[in-house]
Amino acid sequence: MARNQHLPPSAACLSASMRDLGYSLEAAVADLIDNSISADASKIAIFCEPSAAQPLLVILDDGRGMNHHELLAAMRHGAVNPRAERSPRDLGRFGLGLKTASFSQCRSLTVVSVKDGVCSGAEWNLDVIDRADDWILSILDHEDIAALPYIDRLGPHGTAVIWRELDRLLEDESGNRRDEIVSEKLDVLEKHLALVFHRFLAGEIRGRSRIAITINGHPVEPFDPFCRKNTHTRHLPEEIVRIGSAAVHLQPYILPHHSNLTAREYDFYQTRSDFISNQGAYIYRNGRLMAWGDWFRLIPKGEATKLARVQIDFPNSLDEAWTIDIKKSRSRPPLPVRERLRQIIAQVTGASTTVHRGRGQKLFHEVTAPLWERYADNTGIRYALNLTHPLVQRLYEKIDGEGVRHLVLLLEAVAASLPVEMVYSDYSTHPRDLSQMPQVENVTDRLDELRSALWGEMPGNAEAFRDIVRSTRLFDHHGEIVENYIKGRFA
Repeated sequence: MARNQHLPPSAACLSASMRDLGYSLEAAVADLIDNSISADASKIAIFCEPSAAQPLLVILDDGRGMNHHELLAAMRHGAVNPRAERSPRDLGRFGLGLKTASFSQCRSLTVVSVKDGVCSGAEWNLDVIDRADDWILSILDHEDIAALPYIDRLGPHGTAVIWRELDRLLEDESGNRRDEIVSEKLDVLEKHLALVFHRFLAGEIRGRSRIAITINGHPVEPFDPFCRKNTHTRHLPEEIVRIGSAAVHLQPYILPHHSNLTAREYDFYQTRSDFISNQGAYIYRNGRLMAWGDWFRLIPKGEATKLARVQIDFPNSLDEAWTIDIKKSRSRPPLPVRERLRQIIAQVTGASTTVHRGRGQKLFHEVTAPLWERYADNTGIRYALNLTHPLVQRLYEKIDGEGVRHLVLLLEAVAASLPVEMVYSDYSTHPRDLSQMPQVENVTDRLDELRSALWGEMPGNAEAFRDIVRSTRLFDHHGEIVENYIKGRFA
């Protein structure tokens, strides 16, 4: 008959393995901020001193704090059963985040908390665990706590998490190179927190006051991935999927075309997200962004759908159905949600395509005789110069038969050699930097040349001239001069 044997894991080996769960600095800090928000903190301050004699990173909050027994429970690995029912306001799940997130970046984790005016502190140190091969937690006395950095900034309630021995954060670098690495990581951290907690930072979570996060005194501003303040953002009808007694909300958005963004909005979005890679569903659990930029293989990502976003909200009671991982960076919707998302996805992507392509279609519909034409046939889609354009026709009339053949060959070669891939690459990454309009000097003289090329000494026609000017796009920045010219020459 089988017998039971107690076989605990090696503390040294397990703690070393837990360091490599795949946390980045930003994911690790976000995990700790979850604890602060769950403790009803309204202010969260992050301090990082990579150049100090003992480099450290500190996270301070003004939450409700913990007493000695609550602190010990928080420092315990696996302190919470992930299947246990939790408060709807709780952002945790496994009871591992504080430890795994911290050890992914440092070897010494100290937590000090104040509740009802009483201060408690404890510390995990991986070197101590390695030497003893056991889970040895250091309980700090008042003198130990008083000697810690930033502790004097704790109020009558709140918690300080202190990381020291930052071997992962500093990457074994020193001097200026270390400062550069940390500066880059802090910049990524700020942008990550601005996105992940944007609804908390903006005060949009029902039942919660607005929170403030600072990094070395610099406030983190919320980054709305749906650009909802812009009047050109489209809000499509919300969908609700019920899983048992819980409701999952799906809110589709279509972002504005870049030409409808203000200069500040464009710069803000361009430096914080890539339009194509970030299209897709944005998964929120209790208002906290968990994962984004994924269509869950329902459709491929593409240029035509890059403006489509779907905000999906679910409560923490559905954690198991969404397969949330320890880092809170991966989730997969349950089948009923995927099926509903599949139903609305054509509507969402169709609307994105309309917004994205609508700007380019103006070239072909705003003028009677466009200079370029778009053809879609059994060979695919191609763009060609319009050989019936008035400028081309007038040139035909001025040259002989052989010259016409050479001109047609040149125009066909120009159309065939259009650098589509290069244009696509530039437009996808820097749409506002792409401009085909040359610097036109002596605008009136150039208009005279165009009028002469079309009609010579004949009077011509004002509306036809205006249409042809538009088709050339040569004078798009000189609309007032063009109108004054037409009034003066075609009166």
